[in-house]
Amino acid sequence: MPPMPSSQAVTAVADLDLSRYAGTWYEVARLPMYFQRKCTGQAIAEYTPNPDETVTVHNRCPGPEGKELSALGVARRPEPYARGKLQVTFAPRWLRWLPVVWADYWVLALDDEYRWAMVGEPRRRYLWILSRGPSLGHATLDALKAQAIAMGYDLTQLIESGGER
Repeated sequence: MPPMPSSQAVTAVADLDLSRYAGTWYEVARLPMYFQRKCTGQAIAEYTPNPDETVTVHNRCPGPEGKELSALGVARRPEPYARGKLQVTFAPRWLRWLPVVWADYWVLALDDEYRWAMVGEPRRRYLWILSRGPSLGHATLDALKAQAIAMGYDLTQLIESGGER
């Protein structure tokens, strides 16, 4: 599906402090990526900074028959000057030299206190609205959805799992 017409470009935040971004994030809403197709509930992501300036990414979610699904990956900054842009891979270490295994992971909006974040990729295919807790107030969620629409994201397939209504 082509991106929706937009009046605003997809842009990453100017600065992302990886040490403040580290920790647990709950997925409040998502435009699902392929690897999330079997998730039956809210996903949780753990980010752990590494000494080499990469970040270990551990995603998990409930799957069919109550079994937890889990994926372990790594994120990196592709450009030192574009601090809100990351790339993520869940490929084995021996394949990480291939550019095709890295996916764009741009932080598009971020609370000053790092309580919530909106993450997407520049082609507008995937989007995640994240919170430090399992839910996010409806006013904040609605504002983030409006910002995503303004950037051209089509939210008709958005899956919400943690909005307070």
